[in-house]
Amino acid sequence: MKKPIYIYYQLDRFYQNHRWYARSRNIRQLRDPRSAKDTGRCKPEATANGIPIVPCGLVAWSLFNDTCSFARGNETLAVNKRGISWRSERDHLFSKHVYPRNFQSGGLIGCGTLDPSKPLSEQEDLMVWMRTAALPKFRKLYGTIEVDLRAGEVVTVAVQNRYNTYSFGGRKAVVLSTAGALGGKSSFLGRAYLAGGAACLGLALLLTLLGLFCPFPVDEEPRLGPRRR
Repeated sequence: MKKPIYIYYQLDRFYQNHRWYARSRNIRQLRDPRSAKDTGRCKPEATANGIPIVPCGLVAWSLFNDTCSFARGNETLAVNKRGISWRSERDHLFSKHVYPRNFQSGGLIGCGTLDPSKPLSEQEDLMVWMRTAALPKFRKLYGTIEVDLRAGEVVTVAVQNRYNTYSFGGRKAVVLSTAGALGGKSSFLGRAYLAGGAACLGLALLLTLLGLFCPFPVDEEPRLGPRRR
């Protein structure tokens, strides 16, 4: 596997697309520090001890918090967690002036925690998690390994099992993958789009040539002269 090697965590039977769950957030609170008290759509994770939660809502509250480490023999493989989010999220959606406040301090403690000394624009694990998945089985980027792995090498993976999937019958997995020229973990969809586009282009050219060199005959309607009285 050639670098960079992408590390994903995979969850099964986790419905991030549930309407009540997906709506339990406030976008303005993530962008503007003056909207810290704007938690109207974040219930039940809107306030804790009467103080607004930043970021509020169930999506942030359920942040994935398993951690992974990798080793090749006696060599520890460093995991790079920078750049795993989208640039548009870092520059526009999550503000560099908004800091976590009163997070995971209520009566019902959720999952992952956030560093209160870092702005939301640097909390990339949170950005990846809050980009909700459309299907109940999904993968999210955890980090990258910046070395090549050769065939036959043994990689040891140590996982700190913190995220509770047993209560809803879910499953977890760690996936190592690389990106090809067409991107993604599989090139099938890209190849299918290219094949479909090529077929449409070929059909359009064929119809154009038929129209130029073998025009279809058109019946002319008879002209009606003026009527005499």
